[in-house]
Amino acid sequence: MPEAQPTAVLRARARLGEGPSWDAAEGVLWWVDVWGYRVHRRDPRTGQERAFDMGEAVAFAVPAQGGALVGLRQRVVRLSAETGRVETLAAVPGLDARERINDGKCDPRGRLWFGTFAKEDGEASVWRLDGSGLRRMGGELTIANGFAWSPDERTMYLADSPAKRIYAYPFDADAGTVGERRVFADLSGEDSFPDGASTDTEGCLWSAQWEGGCVIRFAPDGREVGRIELPVPIPTSCAFGGPERRELYVTTAQIGLGDEQIEAAWESGDLFRVPVEVPGVPVAPFVG
Repeated sequence: MPEAQPTAVLRARARLGEGPSWDAAEGVLWWVDVWGYRVHRRDPRTGQERAFDMGEAVAFAVPAQGGALVGLRQRVVRLSAETGRVETLAAVPGLDARERINDGKCDPRGRLWFGTFAKEDGEASVWRLDGSGLRRMGGELTIANGFAWSPDERTMYLADSPAKRIYAYPFDADAGTVGERRVFADLSGEDSFPDGASTDTEGCLWSAQWEGGCVIRFAPDGREVGRIELPVPIPTSCAFGGPERRELYVTTAQIGLGDEQIEAAWESGDLFRVPVEVPGVPVAPFVG
């Protein structure tokens, strides 16, 4: 993979930038600042950046008609891009005060999948939200991250960050169900933790590496086939965007960094864009 040069396109200085998702219909990028309590909507054509204050921790934003579906601390809401109005669609049952929603993304048929952030090992769950309601789809995770689907819609990828593993699940696109998982990539030999992810049309998975300062590209068989270095230590997630989906947007964080670390990597928390040769897989908006 030819060396790609990341460019900071927004001096966001987010505490914890996360959850980017490209809205192809509107030509805009949705992303969030988890501990800034804000959802962002960016138009790359004009440079216009709108921020919506959600009043609590926010995990992700995925395109939906008229706006976005947003994961808040323990509920999923619909956000109107025009008015900023918020409508609760579902509350996650059984979470205690220490637990919250984490990463989320829509599958190729427009169903929302998201996971939770648990305080105890193995206590996080995976949930699916669609027109029929909210349904628990699995568990045995601690921090669910990096939902992504293969181009043929037969595999769902999901990382457990503390375990340093990315899993592959057999996926039934018609039924919206998953089978028994297998280890797709074991990152126990790395100093980083797998975070948000996206797939490209060659079937490769791009995984942002928390504390690794890079995004790793994995082949369909789990081999590392490329690595994009960033000038910051905490990339958090990535999403393909642009008219041809040949622009990789990468969110980053500065949370947990000391003053000297931030001074050495002063772009921490900014939004980056990286030109890529292989386009990303289209991400469906929420249908429900």
